[in-house]
Amino acid sequence: MNEKAKKHPLPVRSSKVAKAAESKTPITPIGYSRLSETIKDGGRIYQLMVESVRDYAIFMLDPNGHVASWNQGAQRIKGYTADEIIGQHFSVFYPAEDKASHKPARELKIATRTGKFEEEGIRIRKDGSTFWANVVITAVRDKDGSLVGFAKVTRDLTERRAAQEKAISDARRIAQAEAANATKSEFLAAMSHELRTPLNAIGGYVDLLILGIGGSTTPAQAEYLGRIRKSQQHLLGIITDLLNFSRIEAGHLTYEVAAVSLTSVVEAVTPLIEPAAAAKKIDLTAKSPPKECIALGDRARIDQVVLNLLSNAIKYTAAGGSVTIKCAAAGKTASISVTDTGRGVPREKLESIFEPFVQLGRSLSSAHEGMGLGLSISRDLARAMRGDLTVSSKVGVGSTFTLSLPRLRIPK
Repeated sequence: MNEKAKKHPLPVRSSKVAKAAESKTPITPIGYSRLSETIKDGGRIYQLMVESVRDYAIFMLDPNGHVASWNQGAQRIKGYTADEIIGQHFSVFYPAEDKASHKPARELKIATRTGKFEEEGIRIRKDGSTFWANVVITAVRDKDGSLVGFAKVTRDLTERRAAQEKAISDARRIAQAEAANATKSEFLAAMSHELRTPLNAIGGYVDLLILGIGGSTTPAQAEYLGRIRKSQQHLLGIITDLLNFSRIEAGHLTYEVAAVSLTSVVEAVTPLIEPAAAAKKIDLTAKSPPKECIALGDRARIDQVVLNLLSNAIKYTAAGGSVTIKCAAAGKTASISVTDTGRGVPREKLESIFEPFVQLGRSLSSAHEGMGLGLSISRDLARAMRGDLTVSSKVGVGSTFTLSLPRLRIPK
């Protein structure tokens, strides 16, 4: 071994370390740096680290619980400066009821017996304000096991606790709302069933009277019976809407999704609305597309949505106006659009008309019947079939409602 190697205080570096030392950023062993001497002075380094921490209150207590040291975090969290608090008993941080029950002393006894005490609870700042704290008290002993004091670490958890309480409150409120919705849905379903039975009976007996089963009727009586029948059908329609709405809210509706010809939907539904259009002298036009429009959906639900759109178009279009229904297919979507020359919908109300129980222009003297459930139900049905119901409108010109559904692409 050469002379240089004998005088070297540390083991000879490996070739990898030697190469690294020759590079621009050499790896220097601790023994060659000032860090080795600094680490020997660990007490001073520890003190500097503790004093610089701001997110935690870290301080020492003597064996009797008096504050012996104080860091920046303690001053920030508790509000005392070191000169103000060192020498005082740490019970100053506790609420009056905790002091009265000798809680601080019990905590020190537990820490002395088990080595550590930890809890979360209310603590007091210098200005009297409270905060929610996580507290850890650790017994500090010397080499022979004698107790020399306690290390106390406190963290302010006020914001975290507030967030947790808000989350619990929100969850409780959501659960209560869901329970209320379930109760409402059950009530609407029960009420709808109870009302449908007598209304169907009324309709049946009116039909018998109109047919003359109970004897001939005068023209005036026939007119009265017609009015009764119309009122019965109106009420039955409202009850049906309520029942559908409650089923949708409760998630009890089922869908039989299959390939549906939208052209056949238009051909089937349009004749049902023709009498109402003729009564108002509204020009009802059904336009056939150049090619077949095949969508994926529930045929009965599609018919229900389109019939509602046509009924609304007739309802809100003045006598002498026009309503047009047509199919279209493009890309992944097949659609049915209903366009009217009615009064239109203001831009700021284009979304609100789809909300339950919202009816545009409703008033006590309004001639428009219904409960404002039709569009809400229709959009819910459309979205349940992975489609949508949208509207474009211009006040004084008219509106176009479009039912869009997934398109079935037929291979060529």
